[in-house]
Amino acid sequence: MKKTILIFTLLFMVSFAKAQDNRVINPGVPFLLVAADARAAGMGDIGVATSADAFSQQWNPAKYAFATDAQGFSISYTPYLTDLVNDIALAQLTYYQKLNDRSAFAGSIRYFGWGDIELRRTGEPTETFPTVSPNEFAIDGSYSLKLSEKFSMAIAGRFINSNLKIASENNDATSASSFAVDVAGFYQSEELAYNEFNGRWRAGFNIQNLGPKISYDNDDFNNNFIPANLKIGTGFDFILDDYNKVALNVEFNKLLVPTPQNPDLNGDGTVAPEERNQNNDNYRSIGWASGVFKSFGDAPDGFGEEVKEVTYAVGAEYLYQDSFAMRLGYFHESPLKGARQFLSLGAGFKYNVVKVDVSYLFSASKVKNPLENTLRFSLTFNFGDKYEEY
Repeated sequence: MKKTILIFTLLFMVSFAKAQDNRVINPGVPFLLVAADARAAGMGDIGVATSADAFSQQWNPAKYAFATDAQGFSISYTPYLTDLVNDIALAQLTYYQKLNDRSAFAGSIRYFGWGDIELRRTGEPTETFPTVSPNEFAIDGSYSLKLSEKFSMAIAGRFINSNLKIASENNDATSASSFAVDVAGFYQSEELAYNEFNGRWRAGFNIQNLGPKISYDNDDFNNNFIPANLKIGTGFDFILDDYNKVALNVEFNKLLVPTPQNPDLNGDGTVAPEERNQNNDNYRSIGWASGVFKSFGDAPDGFGEEVKEVTYAVGAEYLYQDSFAMRLGYFHESPLKGARQFLSLGAGFKYNVVKVDVSYLFSASKVKNPLENTLRFSLTFNFGDKYEEY
């Protein structure tokens, strides 16, 4: 489907205005934060402390050390902005391999296509212009290792490429690129016996996307932070019998990106253009490493605003014989920091080595969600020897 560049201009202007008025943090390459797999999406975008699966690369690669299958790969597809267009989508391919009972490696590629954009020039509607197809992608690799029977850690590296720049008479269309690293940890207890059921505790963290800012012009004052963030979560499995299991999970996330400051620099109640420009220059001059530390205490309204920058999600998963799954989740973000609030439903079915997952999102906010009314699909194949859970 052909779209004019005006759509993207308007979307950018609205996003920029919100960032200035409500201090919404808008990092570059935000596709890295979109849940690509239907299992996590069905539980409110939760994955840092859920049981290990082929999609762990995005959420917590340390989970691969606890995978019960020797190897596996997954394919996922997520349509985007389906109420407006039909050719914007996120796709991801992931593969993991256990080296032994204690370690594993994994790799993935994530691709976000913006579809075909028909360029137009104001005042010349009949003139023919080329059609461009901007896109973004990331290539990941990770290694995970059990440091004990119950705890593992992982490190991941990521190459990021964003090809959104539109060529004109005054510039080229060189893509922007950056790199990032993740540091993750995962804890999984042994199966514990309670009065009426057995259970298993899980916990995890992931410090994601630590790396240089991304720039299209190699200009220190025309750059964007990549979406560094901290995920922390925990969960508990109610193992009711040999056939039925219920998992409950909760997860918190905070962007490790500086908060935009109040552009009223002289405090007179009005914002002059030069004040706004100076405020933008001050923000862009912050280094990516110092920005990580600033993000914990730079909100203009103090601790109360810092708390609003933390999102939370709760999710549940019911499993029957590890072959059929039903999922439910809720995600919440402060109305002052983006207002993403939604419910999600999901289901999964496993037959032999193949597993199919689907999810659906219901917005609970006045702000429309780009994934509203969207079905997400994931396909997983697992092979090789089986590893026992501790």
